[in-house]
Amino acid sequence: MKKHIRFQKENQAPQFGILENDSLTVLAQAPWDGIVETDEKLDLASVKILAPVTPSKIICIGLNYHAHVAASYSADEAPENPLLFLKPSSSIIGDGDKIIHPKQSERVDYEAELGVVIGKVARNVAEKDADDYIFGYTCVNDVTARDLQKQDRQWTRAKGFDTFCPTGPHIVTGLDYTDILIEGVVNGEVLQSGRTSQMIFKIPFLIEYISSVMTLYPGDLISTGTPAKIAPMQAGDQIEVRIENVGTLKNEMS
Repeated sequence: MKKHIRFQKENQAPQFGILENDSLTVLAQAPWDGIVETDEKLDLASVKILAPVTPSKIICIGLNYHAHVAASYSADEAPENPLLFLKPSSSIIGDGDKIIHPKQSERVDYEAELGVVIGKVARNVAEKDADDYIFGYTCVNDVTARDLQKQDRQWTRAKGFDTFCPTGPHIVTGLDYTDILIEGVVNGEVLQSGRTSQMIFKIPFLIEYISSVMTLYPGDLISTGTPAKIAPMQAGDQIEVRIENVGTLKNEMS
């Protein structure tokens, strides 16, 4: 497995790189456009880590874990088809950045999720071929203004505020994603825990389904749903999304 990051050195333009231990090999372009290594090597401590993607769109899946459906609604209300919604790219922040509590909301929740990064143009992809269109995997926090989600008839406002899509800290390639642990951790306490094998709609089917609706482009992000036990965050809370063999995304609620 390789770790791909996006970073910024001082006031220079953001760049991409491959991370090995604390050594960073700078890439000439976004990795999903082809891995082109330069001769430049950097120390990880000398750069700021940014969110690893700049997608044209963020496609999210609602109610994709049986336990989450049962806890939030009832077990017999599981969707017959994937429930799709979008977050704007302006909602993305990186590891270590602060999640801002909007004044319009009284309750803002964390949702720990596995993110899938698309590697090439995908349109009407068959489920059996879906893995060929995946570049890699990352951690996502699908931050949600829960009161606004219940108030509105659709979820754009509740899911779309600036800072509501922490992503990172890197993208992992070559991962067996079929049965890995996802945890949502608040102030060091594990509050969410589930495995990707418990998804209602598996990742290959999601790619088939989504690509039958919209064209996916390299760098696009699919956030695949959250396990049970979502809960509100308070100012000063330290939120982590921990995903087995992927990494840990850390942010603070402000």
